[in-house]
Amino acid sequence: MECTIDWGGPEGMLFVARTGSGHVTAMDGAPEGGGNNLAPRPMEMMLTGAGGCAAYDVVLILKRGRHAVSGCQVKLTAERADTDPKVFTRINFAFTVTGANLPDAAVERAVKLSHEKYCSATAMLAKTAEITHTITVVNT
Repeated sequence: MECTIDWGGPEGMLFVARTGSGHVTAMDGAPEGGGNNLAPRPMEMMLTGAGGCAAYDVVLILKRGRHAVSGCQVKLTAERADTDPKVFTRINFAFTVTGANLPDAAVERAVKLSHEKYCSATAMLAKTAEITHTITVVNT
């Protein structure tokens, strides 16, 4: 896996990332840090990556279990250290999983497997942050 990050130039703090899979994304800083608020912050991107990784796992686990999952949303709330490096110290993943006749136990198992076994992003962030989660199952 690889990516390349290019600075947008002296007008601000915009950075453009090109991934090995051929995708492009931007990151920027807050105005008080020299940025122009044109894109997410790098730490927001890390949080987004962890949420995407966990949601991917949950949906895949439920689908493999032949459950009729039709939606998955995860809202992450994080706290950071007060001093540099301002690492994440607490992260809560609030899952809302929707589907037909979804057993609560199956969704709870999928979330647990993601956090304890499959999600690489969560595993890395757990080195500095307390990871918690809440689960809401919506049966349609």
